[in-house]
Amino acid sequence: MNNSLRNTARLLGAGLRALLVLTLVTGVVYPLVVTGVAQAFFPGKANGSQVSADGKVVGSSLIGQSYDLPSTKSGQTPAPDPKWFQGRPAHGLGTNTVNTQYKLLVSGATNLAADSKALRDQVEAARKAVVEDNSVPGYKVDPADIPADAVTSSGSGLDPDISPQYARIQVHRVAEKNGLPVERVERLVEEHTQGRTLGFMGEPRVNVLALNTALRGLTAGH
Repeated sequence: MNNSLRNTARLLGAGLRALLVLTLVTGVVYPLVVTGVAQAFFPGKANGSQVSADGKVVGSSLIGQSYDLPSTKSGQTPAPDPKWFQGRPAHGLGTNTVNTQYKLLVSGATNLAADSKALRDQVEAARKAVVEDNSVPGYKVDPADIPADAVTSSGSGLDPDISPQYARIQVHRVAEKNGLPVERVERLVEEHTQGRTLGFMGEPRVNVLALNTALRGLTAGH
């Protein structure tokens, strides 16, 4: 009986030591090593790919955001601010119905089928808005030139990028509203156009936050 108790105690002791070692390695050492490596070699990505302007963080390059005029009425949907480049539609965003204290948004897709009338109506309304919002004296948007990303939302509703074609469609409007030469705004878009990842993956893109941050710096010195 005594031997049995001693064996049980030894097994329990070995199990406890193994638990403590694994806890130390996987719960302390490994996280510290990964965090240290990330901070040493990829500090920007490790800290959320933050974008700063005027000494403060204005957003993340990984998350799209809206550039709207202030709402004048409670509950009214804000209108896009014509001074800024606009991102993709965000039809997939919803309101958090569980924790409403902080008015959190839930990202996601609309899940509407290709033959959905609601989707067709959304696309047509977005196409009409792109033409109306971006047509200025001396420049009219041709509906045939509007790319898909200008009228459809992404899977998350928070795509931070737009196509170079959609950015160019907005150039004349942005230039007029900010009192800038069209050529200078076109060059700004070219400077912020990124090619395919590794030269073959994905499509060329323009990060809207980075573009608007540069535009803000341009208008500040204008």
